[in-house]
Amino acid sequence: MINKKKNQWITDVILVDVINFSKLQSEEQLEIINFLTKSYTKMVEKMLANSNMPLSKLIIGFISTGDGFFCILNPRLKGFGTILGLSFNYFSEHIAKKYPYFEGIRIAVHTGQVYEFIDILGNKNYIGDGLNDCSRYLELKSYTISTVMISDTAFESLKKFLDLYKDFNTLLLQREFKYTSQYTFKDKHDNEKKGRLVWLRKAGIINPPNINFNSII
Repeated sequence: MINKKKNQWITDVILVDVINFSKLQSEEQLEIINFLTKSYTKMVEKMLANSNMPLSKLIIGFISTGDGFFCILNPRLKGFGTILGLSFNYFSEHIAKKYPYFEGIRIAVHTGQVYEFIDILGNKNYIGDGLNDCSRYLELKSYTISTVMISDTAFESLKKFLDLYKDFNTLLLQREFKYTSQYTFKDKHDNEKKGRLVWLRKAGIINPPNINFNSII
């Protein structure tokens, strides 16, 4: 969904959060964030090379959180966010082998509203409930490493995506995609949230669909 007047989108938001980042030394924090950013950028670029798609067509924005980042998906790929989150999660295992003090990452995916604006430096930036709500899904107490926490709206987006791209449904079955029953919990603002933990028994990096973009969002 695109609203050109308000620069408004409803799309998937992926939040990647480094576990116990604040407990690391400043030098270690910088080392981890630099490596994480460069590694994920290279991973995404490799994925896109197989899908005939530039990075700007898959992701419309990255926002640093200090101990991780938000990744805002192109609205035309809404539903792929959960799969991208699972790919991010798989790649974190390789990072752990390089840095013994790296304890892993937590990932949340939510489908919600974001607004684009131009910040004080003249760069594109984003705000909105989609970002805020996504971060709430990392507050689940029973969160398990090697899984991805997705909201109820992200789960619905994933189902619609798999109905549209049947080959991805087959691929997830081959990778033994699993998910829990729905969790209901209260966030720190006492708002009720609903979501699920998802994972792949046969983990790996999954390329996005090959889409012919005839228009620029």
